[in-house]
Amino acid sequence: MRLRHILTLLIIPLVLFLAACAPKPTATAIPTPVPGVVVFTPSSAEVLNPERGFFSGIEFYGTKDELDDSEFLVRQTGDTLAFFSIRLDHYRTADIPLEFLNGLDDYFEMARKAGIKYIVRVSYNAGPIPNSEPDASLAQVLRHIKQLAPNFEKNKDVIVWFEAGFIGAWGEWHTSTNALDMAENKALIRDALFSSYPKDRAILFRYPGDIISWYPQPLSEEQAFTQSDRARLGHHNDCFLASDDDWGTYSSPPDYEVNMRADWQTYLSEITRFTPMSGETCNLNPPRSNCETALNEMELMHWSAINDQWHPDVIQVWKIQGCYPEIRNRLGYRLSLLETRFTPKVRPGSVLSVHVTLQNTGFASPLLPRPVYLLLVNQAGSPIYQQSVAADPRGWEFGDHSFSVTLAVPANLPAGEYQLALWLPDPAETLQNDPRYAIQFANDNVWDEKMGWNTIGKVTVINGE
Repeated sequence: MRLRHILTLLIIPLVLFLAACAPKPTATAIPTPVPGVVVFTPSSAEVLNPERGFFSGIEFYGTKDELDDSEFLVRQTGDTLAFFSIRLDHYRTADIPLEFLNGLDDYFEMARKAGIKYIVRVSYNAGPIPNSEPDASLAQVLRHIKQLAPNFEKNKDVIVWFEAGFIGAWGEWHTSTNALDMAENKALIRDALFSSYPKDRAILFRYPGDIISWYPQPLSEEQAFTQSDRARLGHHNDCFLASDDDWGTYSSPPDYEVNMRADWQTYLSEITRFTPMSGETCNLNPPRSNCETALNEMELMHWSAINDQWHPDVIQVWKIQGCYPEIRNRLGYRLSLLETRFTPKVRPGSVLSVHVTLQNTGFASPLLPRPVYLLLVNQAGSPIYQQSVAADPRGWEFGDHSFSVTLAVPANLPAGEYQLALWLPDPAETLQNDPRYAIQFANDNVWDEKMGWNTIGKVTVINGE
């Protein structure tokens, strides 16, 4: 007992000494907000943005009584695009009448009211092959292209891009009944489309073999967005994943036996950095049509849009396997703010400096011209000053991007707190003030749905010293 008591008396002071010498635990640090620095967290929520995503179909045969408002409720399904199929079945041997052209105007106006844009294709039949209805003669096709051109130019604000159309079944550039799918006739129709359609809209062609025969070297960054013919040339694959060669997409006549998929996809992966890639699936073909390949090839070839209605079996597999939400979010562009840095306090007449870092996790860039503005917004929610930003969203490919801008604070600006906002509206005067056509960043609590801009910070204007 006495020995145990002595040891206890010796051990207790030793324990107390060691505890006093041990490193003290530190409290978890809580980041202190830095004035003029806002760090954003990207959101995983669906974002309804223009000129990208899944699309559904609208057909027009030329009679005004076809107009059905329910067709245009595209935004209610979470989409902003519709495939606008203009059918000239009744005019294979005649000019397009004025009534038809006026009816087209009605359909374009319905798109504006609905807050959507069209992918436009003109055709003379709806297949199926090999016994589809006829297309038109070369002379009639060229005449129709010229007739439609003024209407398309007038309504291009709600046209995101064109598909070449006119030739063969569904206008897909095969099985023509008038030899339009001969190489020389394809070239004549191609040239007529480029010379007649709006210069600031792309035209998508069905077959990579045609595209590469016309332009053996892929479009370069220096050639992009110049409104030249090759800078406007994109691709639509209407049998995506349907077979090893996507049902002839990656094969060439006359034998269609050589699968050029690997080589042609390398070429397409370059040009689709700068021009649209779109289309649809047409056949369930596992494992190629499964999620893994779909995601890999959409990313490789920068898909901007795809049909949500065809093929239904493939779309259903994507839902079952779980990649459908990712495809929905990543088609085209998906822009998120990462950080903004700016002068937190400024005086009237001084300069406000802003630096923005953002991220694109989509398959592609925004592909139409679009301005970027920095806004100063008062407490009533009204923009009192805007500055154009020297940034082109068409260059915001997958990855991180940044830009800086300076804003001259008005000399008569009252003291107080103001919001900083980024506004990326549609460049067309007809749509610029419609917030449905502005780009929303994929972040929580930044989007002003009523005004169509993204709030990125707050600045205090002070008077005096």
